[in-house]
Amino acid sequence: MSVRVATYNLHGMRDSVPALARVITAMDADVLCVQEAPRFGPWRARRRALAEAAGLTLVTPGRIGGVAVLCGRRVRVVHAAAHRLRGFAGLEQRGLAVAVVQAGAARLAVGSLHLDLSGPARMHHVAEAMTVMEGVAARFSATVVLAGDVNEQPHQPAWRYLAARLADCHAVAPKGDGLTFASRRPSVRIDGVFAGRTAQVVSCGGVDAELGDLVTASDHLPVVAELRLGH
Repeated sequence: MSVRVATYNLHGMRDSVPALARVITAMDADVLCVQEAPRFGPWRARRRALAEAAGLTLVTPGRIGGVAVLCGRRVRVVHAAAHRLRGFAGLEQRGLAVAVVQAGAARLAVGSLHLDLSGPARMHHVAEAMTVMEGVAARFSATVVLAGDVNEQPHQPAWRYLAARLADCHAVAPKGDGLTFASRRPSVRIDGVFAGRTAQVVSCGGVDAELGDLVTASDHLPVVAELRLGH
């Protein structure tokens, strides 16, 4: 069975929300990891409205770190949680949103992560997140998928840490150049989907959406990975 897992930094929904909804709809994702989701004011209602506009459901609780997981109708949610990562003085509080989903006979433990601009904080949080994900995956007999805004490029330490433990999906089966930032003139790949080795990566890259929507929806571009599970 194939499952589509995507990641998208929403830029706080400060840009065109209708364009954002259209881009997310075009992803046709079974599981969507988001970063910079609204955290203030009617944050829960805004998250849910966006999910519903794209035919998805918000499944993770809380607003820690602006991360969340949204799911489509082709998967069943088995478990959902929010984890507060270690705080660093003077830096934004970071979190990890986790959803375990059932797709056919297989399970995925999917985490949404937004790493800091500080290198030492990134390295601590990426290791902390992997520990949480491995624990959840073991508990539910699931394959780990960790996705998000890494805030660094593939040659840098936190990305290399992830790629040593999980498959960097775009590196395995690239679709397009993979550049994700900035959306108006992308020059770097700082957003990614990383999957456990038991999942076969069919493809990974951008989304077939209108260019005008992509540049007005957010300052990041989304990443969509198609994974094949089981036999």
